[in-house]
Amino acid sequence: MARVTAGVGCSHVPAIGAAMDTGITHEPYWKPLFEGFKKSREWMKEQKPDVIFLVYNDHCTAFDASCIPTFALGCAAEFKPADEGWGPRPVPVVKNHQKLASHIAQSLILDEFDLTIMNEMEVDHGLTVPLSVMYGDVGPDEDWPALVIPLCVNVVQYPPPTGNRCYNLGKAVRRAINSFEEDLNVMIFGTGGMSHQLQYKRAGLINKEWDTKFLDLMTEDPVGASQISHLEYLRETGSEGIEMVMWLIMRGALDEDVTEVYRHYHVPASNTAVGHIILENKT
Repeated sequence: MARVTAGVGCSHVPAIGAAMDTGITHEPYWKPLFEGFKKSREWMKEQKPDVIFLVYNDHCTAFDASCIPTFALGCAAEFKPADEGWGPRPVPVVKNHQKLASHIAQSLILDEFDLTIMNEMEVDHGLTVPLSVMYGDVGPDEDWPALVIPLCVNVVQYPPPTGNRCYNLGKAVRRAINSFEEDLNVMIFGTGGMSHQLQYKRAGLINKEWDTKFLDLMTEDPVGASQISHLEYLRETGSEGIEMVMWLIMRGALDEDVTEVYRHYHVPASNTAVGHIILENKT
C-alpha cells in the first residue's frame, strides 16, 4: 500500500530560484540561507520518496482573475516550468504519477472536497523552488528524483480557504493515499510563507516571533494552528503570510504525533522570512 512517511514545510521565494539559476548561492547574502538546506538535501537522498504531493500557489501564470479555483489538482502527465516574465527556470519538466493523482481526485471528491481537475497546467516558482532547495541543482535535461503531484491552492484572491479547511483536506489526502494499492513512499510538501508583505506601508514586514511559534505549532499542536484566523495571518504576518495555510494541508496528512527532524529559519531573502521544517511520522 502507498504510505505517507514525512512532510516538508518550505518557503518558495522566487529570488531563491534565481540565485540558484544564476550561480550566486555562494555569495555572502545567500550563503547562510543555502547552508541551512544542506542537511535537508542529505535527508532527501536517504528517504528517496517515490512521489511528492506538493501543495503550492500559482502566481498568475496558470490562473488569472478570470478563473480562480480554490483547490486545483494536477492530473496531467507532466507540467512544464512557466515563463514568469524572464523565461522558464532551467529545471526539469515535472512528471506526474497519473494513476495516483487520478485516485486522489476521485477519493477527495467522493470525500466531499470540491476540486478543479487540471489536465493541462504550467507550474511556476511556487512549485519548482521547493524542489530545487530540497534536491539541489538539477538541470533541465535531467529528471527530478521523484514524481510530483501538484495541488494548487488559492491564497492570492480573497477569500482563501481557512486553515481548518486545509487541515481537514490534508487528512483526506492521507486517506486517499493510504487506499492506493501500489507500494509507494509518498512525501507531502506544504509551501509558501513565512511572514512577508510585498506592498504598501508594511512592505518588508517580518515577524520572527510569530513565525517561530507557527513552526512550533506544526510539531506540537497542529489543531491549534488550524484555528488561526485570516485576520491574525494578515495582522501578524502581512498580506502574503496567508500562504502558510498550505502548510496545514501537509500537516493534516501526517500523524498527530510526529518527530521534528530539522528546521531552518532565515531572514531576509528578498524582504521575506524563509522558513523550513521536516516532520516524520513515528509509525
